Formats: sequence, structure tokens, C-alpha cells
Amino acid sequence: RPRPYCCTEKLRVDLLCLRRLLFIDSEFRTLKLKAEDSSGRQHVLTVKLKSRHPAEAPGCSADLPVPLAITWTPQSTLDQLHNQFLLVLESLAEFWGALDEIDSKTWILEPEKPSRSDTMRRIAIGTNVSIKVEVDPKHPTMLPECCLLGAEHAVAPLRDKLNANMHLWNPDSGVLHNLRDVLEIEFPSPATHEKSSFSIECGICYSYRLEAAIPDQVCNDPRCGQPFHQACLYEWLRALPSSRQSFSIVFGECPYCSKPITVKMAAQQA
Repeated sequence: RPRPYCCTEKLRVDLLCLRRLLFIDSEFRTLKLKAEDSSGRQHVLTVKLKSRHPAEAPGCSADLPVPLAITWTPQSTLDQLHNQFLLVLESLAEFWGALDEIDSKTWILEPEKPSRSDTMRRIAIGTNVSIKVEVDPKHPTMLPECCLLGAEHAVAPLRDKLNANMHLWNPDSGVLHNLRDVLEIEFPSPATHEKSSFSIECGICYSYRLEAAIPDQVCNDPRCGQPFHQACLYEWLRALPSSRQSFSIVFGECPYCSKPITVKMAAQQA
């Protein structure tokens, strides 16, 4: 059985209890310390003390979009560890601020419940049309990686605007403000639209969420525009004798309007 920690270390933990300690196990090995950044966001740092503590650096983890790098020496204290964590939080404040604005002023389709480590947002633009943005935690005001999703007739004009206006991106403005300017649109928001306007069920399984996936395959015929889960459409088309497959893409007919439709095989199905 590992030796118990000395009284000095226990005293340090007891002092932390008064201010920051959320949890500690019975063997004084796993601690959860609370932290608040300058914008009032609440965070938790999980610390796992090693058997040779303090000679050996503790394991540290938190809900962050970047690896948590902590400097530790045998003379380091848990209080110093906590202060390092606060500095990391402040370095990510602009990143979280950008995503918090997107979360509060638009309808987020994915992820369903964003965590502080999530860098991607899929933002509703209209019925069966959305944009997926990947914000860089280290450069949150720069143009993010963008992917427009939806039927080609709806996505093509937006893609043209994105390509034509990309040079207008202003790092001194927020991500959401820039997206509006570059795409020349106003995003639907909780103040203007109900989320049900964008939560259209899959035309095959008749549900919106299939595990973590939402319907993101859309019939390109403007008169149809029915959305499907990628997995549902793939299995449907694969079962039809008239469908054909070329590498990872299956070609067939829309289950609703019989117009041509294609779907790429999901990575887990490949």
C-alpha cells in the first residue's frame, strides 16, 4: 500500500479546501480544484497526485481545447499549480468569448451540448442549410475553417460569397460579425426563430438525432430538399438493386422524389 502523505502536504490540501477544493478522495490522491476566469466562467482542474509526490509531477486534466502543459518541480505547491491553470484559462479567454457569442446568438445544431474543449460549431443558416466552423483556440479571431452543408442549390450561392468576400475578414472583429459580413446573411437566432425550424427529421428513420448524428445529407432537387442521416441514406441506397457504388460513394435515387442522390460511406463503415 502506498505510504500516506506527510502532514505538511495534508495541511496544504486543507488550506486549499477553504477556497478552491471541490473534491478530494480518501487517500488524498485525486483532487478537483475550482477556478474562475476573468469573464466569470467556471472551470475544474483535476489533479492526480503520484506515489512519489512531490518529487514526481502530478497528472493534471481539464476541459480545454488545447493540451494542458504544467511546469512542476519538487518544490512546487498545489497553489502554484492552480495559478498556472488560471494563466492557461486567461490565454483561452478570447477563444471562449467568440464561441459564447455564437452559442448565445445563433442556433447550434452540433454539438448538442458544447463543452469548453469543443472547437467546432455547426450553425443553422436556414432549413437544411448550415455552416460548420472550426475555431482555432490559439488564433480565435482569424478566419476559421468553414464547411457549408446542405443542398447544392442552397449552398452554392453562399460558397460563392464566402470565396469572394474572404478578404474582408477583419481579425479585430468577432467571428460571428465576420461570418455575417462575409456570407452577407443574418443568422437565425433564439430571438427570431424556433429551433424546431431547423431540426428536420430524417426522411428514413423519422428521428432527428441518430446517436450523435443529425440529418446532414440533403436531396439536391429544390422541390424536395428532404434531409437524411448519412448512415440511414447509405444503408437505404446500398439495399436498392438499382444503386451503384464507386469507391466510397453510393449513387442512387432519393427515397422521396426518385431524383439522383449520392452519399459517401461513413468512415466507420469503410
